[in-house]
Amino acid sequence: MSAPVLDKTPDPARLGPRDVLNLGAHGMRTRPMRAVLSALGIGIGIAAMVAVLAIPASGAKALQDQLSALGTNLLTAGPGKTMFGGDATLPDSAVPMAKRIAPVTAASATGGTGASVRRTDKIDKDETSGLSVFAATPELLDVIGGSVRDGRFLRDATRDYPVVVLGSVAAARLGIDHIDQAAPPKVFIDGKWFTVGGILGPTPLAPEIERSALVGWDAAVRLLGFKGHPTTVYVRAKDSQVENVRSVLAHTMNPEAPNEVEVRRPSEALEAQKLTENTYSALFLGLGGVALLVGGVGVANTMVISVLERRREIGLRRALGATKRQVRGQFLAESVLLSGLGGIAGVLVGVLVTSGYALSQGWPAVLPVGALLGGVGVSALVGAVAGAYPAMRAARLPPTQALA
Repeated sequence: MSAPVLDKTPDPARLGPRDVLNLGAHGMRTRPMRAVLSALGIGIGIAAMVAVLAIPASGAKALQDQLSALGTNLLTAGPGKTMFGGDATLPDSAVPMAKRIAPVTAASATGGTGASVRRTDKIDKDETSGLSVFAATPELLDVIGGSVRDGRFLRDATRDYPVVVLGSVAAARLGIDHIDQAAPPKVFIDGKWFTVGGILGPTPLAPEIERSALVGWDAAVRLLGFKGHPTTVYVRAKDSQVENVRSVLAHTMNPEAPNEVEVRRPSEALEAQKLTENTYSALFLGLGGVALLVGGVGVANTMVISVLERRREIGLRRALGATKRQVRGQFLAESVLLSGLGGIAGVLVGVLVTSGYALSQGWPAVLPVGALLGGVGVSALVGAVAGAYPAMRAARLPPTQALA
């Protein structure tokens, strides 16, 4: 009895995902330096994009924590312009009148004295170092949410004495970094020596305080010729009533000329600053995209060269029965692996850069999961697009031409 005759050729063996990945990794293993250099462009682009997304997120979280600690319920009021264009003044009763508003929980003020502060009397009086001297009351520190870094703040017991408290920037510019209680430093203000009683920490909601020297209200009147008019009034209100207080504050403080009072909310300035930083972040994100595009072109170039160099390998595989689909899958897998590894390295670098920068700024490191996963996904997509043409070119090579 004769053997049955086969009426068709057997189907080619199917390659599983693991086999495709092994074939794709073969080219990378045989040319490791080329693979590293090709993936470098992808890694740089992904690292830039991850850092640009994660650093602003860390800054926003730090700002949110800062505003939560300091409160967004602080309002400041200062003199504006008169109807004739001159400088207006706030009435002496501005602070007591502000306290009469029901939702207001606390209020205080500073008053400009026009005096200058110097480290010694040997320095020219015109050398102000950009510092101002303000009269202040003991309640000011609690209202602005400040803290004392060293020493003590103004007190009722010293309000009439030549004692000064320096803001953080003022202390640095005057060269005073600590207070020795046995022999406290002195500064020269308007021809008189004042003892430094305290140094403040940063005051983000009142940056003008950082660059100032604060003396007691009564001492400023008696020793510095201060007229007693407040120049900035700080008001704390209930969180739910801030805008309502803002709308009536000018009319309450100066009923005769409310248009001469400027009311501001300092937290809005911090948020506007963060918005400006986000604008620059969008620019850097675009630059990261350009780097990623350049990296994709580099991968495509590498794959085209790889196809040309491996023509005999392609021809041999085709002659042994490999289909066009299998050859195409091999080179496409190599391209995706190359870009994907570059993307993973870029994500790791981006995480390290973000963590290091956040640590240097004292921010919490925020790493958006979407940015991390998206970085790897985008790099793989770039690899697939970059490897599509070389893979199709390899699949179209006839075995006889490839082996010639």
